[in-house]
Amino acid sequence: MPAQAVTARSTSRWRKQFWNSSPDYSKVTNAMNSANTNLLCLSHLRWGFVFQRPQHLMSRFARDRQVLFFEEPVFEDEAPHLRQSICEKSGVRVCTPVLPPGFATEHVAVIQEQLLRSVLQEQNIEEYSLWYYTPMALTYTSSLRPVLTIYDCMDELSAFAGAPSAMRENEQRLFQLADLVFTGGASLYASKCNQHPSVHLFPSSVDVAHFRRAREISQEPEDQSGIAHPRLGYAGVIDERMDLDLLRTAAEARPSWQFVFIGPVVKIDPALLPRNPNIHYLGLRPYSELPAYFSGWEIGMLPFALNESTRFISPTKTPEYLAAGLPVISTPIRDVVSPYGDLGLVRIANGHSEFLSEADSMLNSPLSIDFVTRVDRFLSQFSWDKTWREMNELMKKTLTLKRSQIARSASLAAVPKGASHV
Repeated sequence: MPAQAVTARSTSRWRKQFWNSSPDYSKVTNAMNSANTNLLCLSHLRWGFVFQRPQHLMSRFARDRQVLFFEEPVFEDEAPHLRQSICEKSGVRVCTPVLPPGFATEHVAVIQEQLLRSVLQEQNIEEYSLWYYTPMALTYTSSLRPVLTIYDCMDELSAFAGAPSAMRENEQRLFQLADLVFTGGASLYASKCNQHPSVHLFPSSVDVAHFRRAREISQEPEDQSGIAHPRLGYAGVIDERMDLDLLRTAAEARPSWQFVFIGPVVKIDPALLPRNPNIHYLGLRPYSELPAYFSGWEIGMLPFALNESTRFISPTKTPEYLAAGLPVISTPIRDVVSPYGDLGLVRIANGHSEFLSEADSMLNSPLSIDFVTRVDRFLSQFSWDKTWREMNELMKKTLTLKRSQIARSASLAAVPKGASHV
């Protein structure tokens, strides 16, 4: 979606923010002369978790700047400290606060802020941009003074199980502070576009070359090779968004089909998962190995429930399955129906019986050359490299505009009282 014009309202907010917090205009202006400022990413997802939007984008930003990925804390019987590691492949510095259990919420925020400031000092980082994935990070970052603030809204976190009650309030605060807002899907964009003057749609992208390898791989991973065919596979987090009744019903109705799940089980009791003999939970697997698993599936599936937690999701697995050469079946998730279902790239199944009948049809209908060509043409528009470049360009333009606003404010401030501004 074309970048929206930055309004007078937003520039006024920037001028006020920097006038109040950064009287040293020369320092701020010098920092903003470089578009590739240090980037501090504040994430509710762990770097070593499922490899998705934050990892794709931060790995690319790390090509030309220092990137710190600041995770939510872990609670262990140790004195407070910051556990740090460097991602060998990307160079991203991963920072995890380690805190003793039992701290009050406000105390946790204080310690997180101290640890965050300590790593900024340790790395000699004075100028930086803040990149938020969770509004809850405002509890320990509101006193920081970044040159740029980005909110990459990849999910409606307030609708997820266990979401803090303050999530919505903090998001409204973040809208007031953010210079740019990115959304991870069309439904989220429609929900957020009127809440900030500069909201931009960046739907789920895909590393086509990585997943296209699945079309050529002949040797499967050992833990999957012994599973019979046909296989319907899912890769991703297994949580409250999954339609467990659909899975149970499908497994019972088609005992010869094998349902393969790759990914961690979170926020739900594993005991609640259907345990039919033809359902296989293989656990979390590295991103690098996913094409090998996909190569042994007949269908990629998105068996999501229709509830508040799935109302705004835009599953990254949709384009990844397609890039791997898999036919895809999904429940009617809005960001899958449009555009994938509307274009005939994904079969949409509304209810248990439709899921079974559509999957039956898919297993009996080999993909045509025309279909694969249409898939590849469509996916060529949505690479992570393209998304990163367009985001980076927006950041540069916004920094340039902020610099001009700050320079103008500094010029006005230098005029003696009573003198003409002309």
